[in-house]
Amino acid sequence: MNDKLTLDEFDALAEIGAGQKKGKPSARVSRNAKRLSGLKYAAFRKDGTMELTEKGMQTLFIKRCIDGLRALSVDPHARTDAGVITFLSKKGHIAPRSADDGYDVTQRGLETLADIDANSP
Repeated sequence: MNDKLTLDEFDALAEIGAGQKKGKPSARVSRNAKRLSGLKYAAFRKDGTMELTEKGMQTLFIKRCIDGLRALSVDPHARTDAGVITFLSKKGHIAPRSADDGYDVTQRGLETLADIDANSP
């Protein structure tokens, strides 16, 4: 089974993670609901709304980490949330700059980005 998600599906996951308001789901969520639930990224509640599964939460976190690593590779002062900074630091993908409060992407981080780009369609 192909678990590669489109940008529209990632956006739908983010909307689901943010919490749906009562009533009708957005067109994006409706359009992707069947595939996301089939791949176990989201599940339907008894009231018909959707919620993220553990797999969905992990997938969104990984996407935030990749996006954060890309942003830091361009701008060492890019805004990135604390959880992503902690994860990337522990994995050795970024290191704090000695001169100021930014982060440098390490060689390992650059290799990871190159590997991601090489394996992306």
